[in-house]
Amino acid sequence: MPTSIDYTRGYTRTGTTLSCLYCEQQYATTEVYPSGDHYYQATAAMTRHLSATHGGALQALLHADADCGLSASLTTLAELLAQGLSDAVIAQRLGVASATVRSQKFKLRAKVAAAARLVALGELLALNDDTLLPAPAATQIDARYAITPAERTKTLATFVDATGRIATWPSKEKRKLILLSYLMADFDAHKNYSEPAVNAILQQHVSDYVTVRRNLIEYGLLARTPDGRTYWVKTA
Repeated sequence: MPTSIDYTRGYTRTGTTLSCLYCEQQYATTEVYPSGDHYYQATAAMTRHLSATHGGALQALLHADADCGLSASLTTLAELLAQGLSDAVIAQRLGVASATVRSQKFKLRAKVAAAARLVALGELLALNDDTLLPAPAATQIDARYAITPAERTKTLATFVDATGRIATWPSKEKRKLILLSYLMADFDAHKNYSEPAVNAILQQHVSDYVTVRRNLIEYGLLARTPDGRTYWVKTA
């Protein structure tokens, strides 16, 4: 039975069986698989598995032992390129010159052209962000994140006034996450922000912007450089 290996998707297909390239997980195309209140066909089930367990096909390919052979710096560059960031934004986040980023991109293109697996990586980097299905930015996914649309609507109606301000910051985790998600709508994932710029955005909505800014970092919604000078939306 012929086997089809798809590094851009992260699995092999042999007949009616899909097998993850990075673990022993398998799904049969003749079956459907339950998850909560939903049922998924094999390809969708495999995509969800890759995202939840391996961070998506791109992350799995980048970090698989001896697969791509990229240095740590080129791996970091590839992850940033996958987010659609400009050379200038990447340079600022890495603390290097834009010329260095361009040089690293040239090295990466050379490696992509050198092997079939890196060609697959190149195809992944050309996909839209929503196709890559990155792992959630949060470091721990638990019951706090089981938020229904009704809960979100009620929380926003309770805590956010007509001008978009939040008078009272909740103590309950679910409500806090809902409001943090609401605040993130003001941040552009393709931009970097100084700490004063972050403060200015948050001050439009809350008085205690320092606490809320810390919450955004703690919950993995924003990332920052060690010196706290540059902030950005954490997408993976």
